[in-house]
Parts: sequence; structure tokens; C-alpha cells
Amino acid sequence: METNNKKAWLYLLPAGIFLAVFMVYPLIDVLIYSMEESYNFASQTSRGTGLYNFNYILHDPYFLQAVRNTALCVAITVPISTGLSLLIAFGLSSIKALRNLFQTIYFLPYVTNTLAVGLVFMILFKKTAYTDGMVNLLIHFFHGPSVDFIDGPYWAKMFVLCFYVIWIVMPFKILILTSALASVDVSYYNAAKVDGTKGWRIFLRITLPMISPTVFYLIITGFIGAFKEYSDAVALFGTDLNAAKMNTIVGYIYDMLYGDSGGYPSYAAAAAILLFAIILTITVINLLVSRKHVYY
Repeated sequence: METNNKKAWLYLLPAGIFLAVFMVYPLIDVLIYSMEESYNFASQTSRGTGLYNFNYILHDPYFLQAVRNTALCVAITVPISTGLSLLIAFGLSSIKALRNLFQTIYFLPYVTNTLAVGLVFMILFKKTAYTDGMVNLLIHFFHGPSVDFIDGPYWAKMFVLCFYVIWIVMPFKILILTSALASVDVSYYNAAKVDGTKGWRIFLRITLPMISPTVFYLIITGFIGAFKEYSDAVALFGTDLNAAKMNTIVGYIYDMLYGDSGGYPSYAAAAAILLFAIILTITVINLLVSRKHVYY
């Protein structure tokens, strides 16, 4: 038995070293940076240690705006994208003919370059001197007022960002949920039909519980991915997200390191630690909720 344990630890050693070097050490290093006040990157010196960096970013209006944008994006995109993906995957599972073709079509946005999709969205939504954009032309057709979705009011820009994020993440979720639905044992459905169970009740009592681990996985990864949003906002609104009031927490961290306000690694590290704490808290809450609603 001891020999088997030694072999097991030996097999796990490469993965353990990888995690220690590329995950544990950077996390500790970022935590140290976040505690160093007025850290100078060139001289590698600081005035001391404390919580000043956290106090600064928690009172920084740009960081608070980034937190607001990220929280709204998470609250809107995760439930909508998961729900729509579940409905589409369920519809695809009910279609026998051309199922593979439809799966391929739905998956295409996932393999398309993010910036390329962002350019298409800008063409669709952006008002220029020559055109109001295709979306506004559709609004005009129904006698609605023109809206500048890219440079206009905050709600319009948030709508475009959430729409874009949902469009990007749905293909992967549809593919995973379609596979999960295909793995459900048909005998459960046959037994339910023999008992005369209605379709919606079969979905709620059989299908949803059977694929609940997959749905839970998509919700967890959806929260983590939405909290790390940055490239999608850049694709739509450009690199100066603070001016557009559409920055995210990851964008704020990047700006503190390399942007116009760059050169402040301690502030960036403090923001990164807060982002880590937020994601960890949300994940733990989801894990606690899953104990009652996820069936393994």
C-alpha cells in the first residue's frame, strides 16, 4: 500500500510543481505587492506595508465604475446566456434531421476571433456621419427613435456589451448542454410517457435534475468568465474604457499596470486580490447552493 501511495505522489509531482510555480507563487507575490505602499517598480522599493492600496482603490471612482459595470454584466449575461443555451440545446436534441448542421452553425461564433465579432457589432450598432447603423435602421422601420449604442447613453452601451457577451459565450454552452442531454437515459422518458406525464413536467423532474451537474458547471464558469471580461469591452468601445465609462475590473488592473495611468503595480495587485476574493466568494456560495439542487 505504501508503494502505491509513493507512486501516486510521484505521478502527481509534475502537476504539483506546475501549480506551485504558475499559480501559488504568483498569488503570494501579488498579495505581497498589494500590501507594499508607494511601491517603485524601477528601484524595487516601497515606503512600508499596510492596507493603503486597498483603501485607495475602494475610493477610486474609476474602480467603482469598473465594479459596477462588471457586476451588471455578470448579473445580466450569466442567467440569460445559460437559460437561452438550455432552451436551444433542448430544441436541438428534439430535432433528428440536420442536428449536426445546426450544432455547427451555433458553434461558429465561439471559434471566430473576438475582435472580428466586435467589429461586426460596431458596424451593426455604431452611428456614423454616413449611416445610423443597421440596428437603428430596424428601429426606424418600427418608427422608433435613433439610439447611439456605442457613444451614446450608458444603458445603450451596457445593452450592446451584454448582448455581445451573450452572443460569444452561448455556443460553448449549447455544445456542452447538447452533449449532456444526449447522455440522459431514454428509459426515464419512456417510463414517464407510459405514466402519461406532460412534457414540461418531464423536463423539470427528469431532464433538468439529470443534467444539473453540467448546468452548475456552466454557471460557475460563466460567473468566473464574466468577472474577467475585458477584451469584449475593448472590441466594442476601444482601449480608453474609462472615457467611455465602460471599464471592467480586469481593465482597471491592466490600466494600472500598462495604461495611461500605468506604473502602479501595488494598486493593480490590490485590485487583483479584490477580484480574486469576489470570484472566490461567488464560487463558494454556488457550491453551497449546489448541495441541495445538483444531483450527482
